[in-house]
Amino acid sequence: MGSTHNIHNHIGIAGAGLLGRLLAWQLLRRGHRVSLFEAGDLDRPRSAAWTAAGMVSPLSEAVVSERPVYDMGLFALSQWPAWIKQLPDTATRETLWQQKGSLVVAHPQDQTELRQFEQELQHVVGNEADYQWLDQRGIQQLEPDLNTAFQQGLVMAQEGHLDNRRLLPTLLGEIRRLGGHCHSHGAVELAPGKITTEEGKETFDWVIDCRGLGAKPGHASLRGVRGEVLHVQTDEVKLSRPVRLMHPRYQLYIVPKPEHHFVIGATQIESEDRSPMSLQSSLELGSALYTLSPAFAEARILEQDVNLRPAFMDNNPHVVQTEGMISANGLFRHGYLLAPAVVEHVLARLEGASEPPFSEFLNRSIPEEETEAVCPQ
Repeated sequence: MGSTHNIHNHIGIAGAGLLGRLLAWQLLRRGHRVSLFEAGDLDRPRSAAWTAAGMVSPLSEAVVSERPVYDMGLFALSQWPAWIKQLPDTATRETLWQQKGSLVVAHPQDQTELRQFEQELQHVVGNEADYQWLDQRGIQQLEPDLNTAFQQGLVMAQEGHLDNRRLLPTLLGEIRRLGGHCHSHGAVELAPGKITTEEGKETFDWVIDCRGLGAKPGHASLRGVRGEVLHVQTDEVKLSRPVRLMHPRYQLYIVPKPEHHFVIGATQIESEDRSPMSLQSSLELGSALYTLSPAFAEARILEQDVNLRPAFMDNNPHVVQTEGMISANGLFRHGYLLAPAVVEHVLARLEGASEPPFSEFLNRSIPEEETEAVCPQ
């Protein structure tokens, strides 16, 4: 069970969501043998990363997080473009990553929500917070298709977003091209250095557990947090960056995607219900979208999607290592924001680094009674 530093090891990864795919891809690029196991369909994923909007917004998320989440988000803003450049297809690279900032607005009657947002941002980040206030004219110059009723807003110029539904299959294609062994449609059981499937037991130098909620039997405090998104399409509205609408009851976000697609969602729901979106949720999302721009009235609804995001009780990610096995889980609502830091941390552990990046935050222990060495999927 040695480190991977200067050694080409055989590594088994359970879970082909965002973390699993990124780790498999990067390990293959470093010359290791990788087997990737997924309980569902690899080509039609149902992970939280597929449902997510793909925002990388350190400042926007800082107001609902701890300071280390902001720091890891800053790392993501540099790591994502570096990773995207490693992909061989130039045309694909150009569509996957956009870094044009994000905009936060509120209706005139909800201006106090914007002020509260700024106060919370200052409390977490302090003077390092890189944002700018905009008046009505500034908002219209930035996003001409937004409702002219917005009189004030905040722009975070450095934030970015990904086309996650192109990224995930692109990563899978790279894993296969680089020789990764991919297994799908089968439950697995994990133990240090071993993965057991219906075909039998396979031995590895390292096993990495990235199963999200699939690892719940081994983590008593792991829970699913429901998220709902609406996909619409219209060529009547153009947005260049994600827009967040502050409201006393929710924070709605809308993220532009290629081909005039938009993803609309709101904050998390403390429920493990996977049933379809309710009529109330659909009406609220649609109504809020209409207030952002009346031109959305003619948008066509393409999809209503629901998923569960894996979270521990503290809503922070945890990386736990035993001999021959590493568990990385609990990205909560920050998947694309935190994944680069978690991946670099795990890679550094595998290479035997004495102090992997972000250790102080990611190494905070989960109570012993909440973990098990062998975790069925």
